Amino acid sequence: MIEGGKHPADGGKHTCGDGAVEETVVAAADDRERRFAAYRGSVRRLSGARPPETIAERLARLTADAPGVYGLDDRTDRYGNDDGIVGELERRTADALGTGAAVFFPTGTMAQQVALRCWAGRTGSTTVAGHPLSHLEVHERDAYAVVSGLRMVHPTGAPRLPTAGEIYDLQEPFGTLALELPLRDAGYVLPSWEELTSAVAAARDLDAVVHFDGARLWQCAPHFGRELPEIAALADSVYVSFYKSLGGIAGAALAGTEEFVEEARAWRHRYGGQLFQQWPTALAALVGLEQELPRLPQYVAQAKVVARALREGLAEAGVPWFRIHPEEPHTHEFQVWLPHPPEVLNEAGIRQAEATRTTLFGRWFEPASAGPPGVAMTEVTVASPALEWTAEEIRTAVGDFVRRIDG
Repeated sequence: MIEGGKHPADGGKHTCGDGAVEETVVAAADDRERRFAAYRGSVRRLSGARPPETIAERLARLTADAPGVYGLDDRTDRYGNDDGIVGELERRTADALGTGAAVFFPTGTMAQQVALRCWAGRTGSTTVAGHPLSHLEVHERDAYAVVSGLRMVHPTGAPRLPTAGEIYDLQEPFGTLALELPLRDAGYVLPSWEELTSAVAAARDLDAVVHFDGARLWQCAPHFGRELPEIAALADSVYVSFYKSLGGIAGAALAGTEEFVEEARAWRHRYGGQLFQQWPTALAALVGLEQELPRLPQYVAQAKVVARALREGLAEAGVPWFRIHPEEPHTHEFQVWLPHPPEVLNEAGIRQAEATRTTLFGRWFEPASAGPPGVAMTEVTVASPALEWTAEEIRTAVGDFVRRIDG
C-alpha cells in the first residue's frame, strides 16, 4: 500500500445527491468486508506476508513474538528516552546499517523532511536532485516544498535511478542528491552496484551530499551483492522503514553520523515527532529486525521463481498482453500488469479466494500516471507464505484466476 494515502481503486466515486453518496459509501464498505473475509479465509497466499488481521490477532502476535527480542519487565518509554526500548531500537538499527547512530521517527515522511532540511542548512542549498517517481514527489504531498521550503530538480524522468552522466549534466547546482533504493513506483528497480557508486561519486564531485530514501533498503543487499553497512556507507544519511519489508506496525529511522543524528533529533521535536510513548511500534520493529531481516535474501530468491512462474502461467492461459516488471525482480517485490479494469481483476481475485481459499494477488488499481485506461497493475510482495509455492502450483493457480476474470 502507498504510505500516507490510498490507491485510486480504494477511493469512492463523487456523485450528486446525498442518497447516491450514501449508497456508494455502503457499497464500498460491503466490498471491503467481503474482500477482508475472503482473504482471511484463504489458506494459501502468494503475495504478502500474512492474511489481514484483526486488532486482537495483531496484539496477540506481538505479545507472542516480543519476549524473544526485548525484556518485557522493563518500563515503557517516555518521549523515546535513550535508555529504554526506543534507544535499543536505535542502537540495533545503527548496528545493522553500520552507521554511527540512528534516531527513531514515527513516520518516514517526517524522517525524509528532517534529513533534507538538515542538509539544506549544512550545504547552504535548498535544491534537491531527485526522481519524479520518488516517494518524495509522489506520496508526500510536496512536503519538501510546502513544509521545508525546498525545491527539486530531476536528473532524469526515465523509470530508473539517474546515471552519473545525468547528474553531471544538471544545469544548476544542488546541495543534496536523494536516491530512492529501490525506486518503488518504477517497479522496485535498482541500479547495478557500479551505477550506484558512480552516481554517488558524481554528486560528491559536485560538492553535494547524498541521502538514501531507503525505506526498503533492507531488501537491496542480494541485488548489489553487498552487505547493508557497505551500501549505507555510500550515503551521508539513510532513511529506513520498520514496516516496509520488516512487517512492523509503523515507524522509521534516520541513520548517519552521531552529529547528524543529534541535529535530526532537534528537528524531530520541532516537527512534532517526539511522541509520549512509542514502545508498541518500537517492539514490533525489533521483532522485524530479529525475524524478517535475515529472511529477506530467501524472499528475493523466491521472487525470481514466482515472477517466472506468473509469466509462464499467464502465457499458458492465453492472456493476449501482460507484463511482469522487472522480468527478473531486483528485490522481493515487483509489478504485474494486465489488460483489464481493476474492478474486474479485484472481483476475480475475491471469487478465487472464496471458491478455492487461495489468494494470488492483493489489490489491483489503475495507476494515475502510467498506462492506458483499462490496464491495471498490482504489486506482488514475496514473503514467507510464497516460499511454500512451487512453480507448477503458481501456474495452475494463475490459470484458475484468468478463467474467473470473465466468468
